[in-house]
Amino acid sequence: MVVDMFYPGSVSNSEIEREGFDRDEPILNSQGEAYHDDCLVCAQCFRPFPEGTYYEFEGRKYCEYDFQVLYAPCCAKCKEFIVGRVIKAMNTSWHPDHFQCELCGRVLSDIGFMRNQGRALCHPCNERVKAEAAGKYICYRCKAIIDDKPLKYKNEPYHPYHFNCSNPECGRELDSDAREIREELYCLRCHDKMGIPICGACRRPVEDRVVTALGKHWHVEHFVCAKCEKPFLGTKHFEKKGLAYCELHYHQLFGNIDFVSGEVIEDSNLTTQFFFLPSLDNLVLW
Repeated sequence: MVVDMFYPGSVSNSEIEREGFDRDEPILNSQGEAYHDDCLVCAQCFRPFPEGTYYEFEGRKYCEYDFQVLYAPCCAKCKEFIVGRVIKAMNTSWHPDHFQCELCGRVLSDIGFMRNQGRALCHPCNERVKAEAAGKYICYRCKAIIDDKPLKYKNEPYHPYHFNCSNPECGRELDSDAREIREELYCLRCHDKMGIPICGACRRPVEDRVVTALGKHWHVEHFVCAKCEKPFLGTKHFEKKGLAYCELHYHQLFGNIDFVSGEVIEDSNLTTQFFFLPSLDNLVLW
């Protein structure tokens, strides 16, 4: 509220004149009430109001600072007093623009929020946190939890029913077995008709270099040793019971290793070696 000041000789001054005022004394007018210049002060600090502006609460007048200290809420983020709209949430107060999702920073004032482990989250972030805790995916399109097996498209998870086969003669709704070829999705049946090999490890189409081994096709980087999991990258591999091994681990598991040198024994005939211990007279057979 603003205080008006009137001086002797003005029309307004005569309208509010009261007993106790000198003829030449300025009169302060606040909502039709007259005050001496030194009587209209803050009820807390007893100082005049800067620029004649004050805040009134329960019949008492306060300067801006004392009113904020006594009655104005403090924003939980910026720690400043809030004048105007106040957001009450999470047992505290916020400026509307400062009440944000703790994960993505989206303003929550007008869209609502979810409380998750003491954090205020927007609905998409809350769904993602719940899905991660349950070991599930969040659909990249609709932001809902994917309860069944997701369809991976451009390295993002989707509900399969968001897509249809890209073959114009098919167009059926896809499932999680759909294949991506050159950024287009096809049902498994149409994909198989195209004759593109499927990697035996990741079950994705092999569009570039292909390795054919163990009766399957592989991406170069996915054809690896069953023991150390290092890719062969064109080097020699050994097969045993449907699995591929590098030379070292194949011989360690199934071949002949010299236990003294640790090297592979190329000759299948084992040679008996004798060693004498310096401190013993007994012969040790290896």
